[in-house]
Amino acid sequence: MVYSSVLEIIGNTPVLEVKAFDLGLCRLFLKLESQNPAGSIKDRIGLSMIEVAEKEGKIKPGDTLIEATAGNTGLGLALAASQKGYRLILVIPDKMSSEKVLHLKALGSEIRMTRSDVEKGHPEYYQDYAERLSREIPNSYFINQFENPANPLAHETGTGPEIWSQMNHRVDAISVGSGSSGTLAGLTAFFKKTNPALEFILADPHGSILADYVNTGTHSSPGSWLVEGIGEDFIPSIADFSMVKKGYTVTDGEAFEIARTLLRKEGILAGSSTGVLVHAAIQYAREQTQPKNIVTFACDSGNKYLSKMFNDYWMVDHGFMGNPFKKCAADLISRREEDHAVVSIQEDDTLLTAYSRMRLYEISQLPVLRDNQLAGILDESDILLSITDGGEQTFHRKVKEFMTRDLVTIPPDASIERIVPILKKGFVAVVAKETRFYGLVTQIDFLNYLRLKLKK
Repeated sequence: MVYSSVLEIIGNTPVLEVKAFDLGLCRLFLKLESQNPAGSIKDRIGLSMIEVAEKEGKIKPGDTLIEATAGNTGLGLALAASQKGYRLILVIPDKMSSEKVLHLKALGSEIRMTRSDVEKGHPEYYQDYAERLSREIPNSYFINQFENPANPLAHETGTGPEIWSQMNHRVDAISVGSGSSGTLAGLTAFFKKTNPALEFILADPHGSILADYVNTGTHSSPGSWLVEGIGEDFIPSIADFSMVKKGYTVTDGEAFEIARTLLRKEGILAGSSTGVLVHAAIQYAREQTQPKNIVTFACDSGNKYLSKMFNDYWMVDHGFMGNPFKKCAADLISRREEDHAVVSIQEDDTLLTAYSRMRLYEISQLPVLRDNQLAGILDESDILLSITDGGEQTFHRKVKEFMTRDLVTIPPDASIERIVPILKKGFVAVVAKETRFYGLVTQIDFLNYLRLKLKK
């Protein structure tokens, strides 16, 4: 079939049975919403909310659309807006992955970054910020996914009927998360009519209030979480928990590990919220005494998180991998020589090569090696001084002319306290013993160590 618009490809996503986990008597099916053209289940509501607003005469081509999004709704809106001729301004909290932000900008959206550490009512809270912009900008329309009935409508008329048909009417439970609550509300509206015995499982990141609210009717103060696009610090007005059997709380670490396992064992590159949904589905499955068919979602593609949960160094920096007990200098090295993870340069390489490597790996200093032994350190200030003094042609001169040879080294078993005075002087701590180089401890490595101590 040949389509005339990318918007026609939204929906009708495939379902795959997942067999990588111990599910007891149950079977688990994953609806691959990552196959939508902008890469997530939110493509459905992005198109729905714009088209309903058009039909109701609330917007016309050339108007400005404004929305607050902590996940993929922005991408769904950006895709539809770019095809329909709308200007789109998105207010996003500062925990969103760089891949999503770059994707949004490439689609032509305008980004307003705001804080992710404030709650509703604060002027920098992303939803309040977006609503304020809609009042200030002429010919603008606040999409407001959290109160927009066209959000659940997309799932009542699209996602729900697709699941029912694809599963041949044999579905007993659905594991679903809640951000704006549109998916849950729309599926609930559909299955109340078609299969009222179906059970919904609410999958919620640790720090969100929703699972607590479902299970107890009350909730404590919200916390924070790293999983994107799922969980909330308030109860959305469109939420419908009437068919939810139980809420399951899933930690960031549990979600990331499930998502990484899905890729290793099933070949499914899915995002962090998928890890939450699948983990909750597994918990539910193991509690059952009768066989059940459970459906959940690959909410979006993991290619939006390659710099985060699929990046081993990011996982180590955030305490999800590696040795959690830091006792000596070697424990603070994030990129170890023994793992072939050290990004280095040879002393006969050019400054241009060194500069390119720093840019590629987003680092500010490089160990300089000679015959696989540490010969010196080159940092970005060395390059800056050499180029400003000698001109652009200095880029072609060799690293050994400008590197720092007078190194402050500490042995791998040195105490962590010995690192502090080195970093305070603006140096990087070189961990080495005799002829063996172990790696570097940078200021950001030490800050990560201190932040992880705070979490405990």
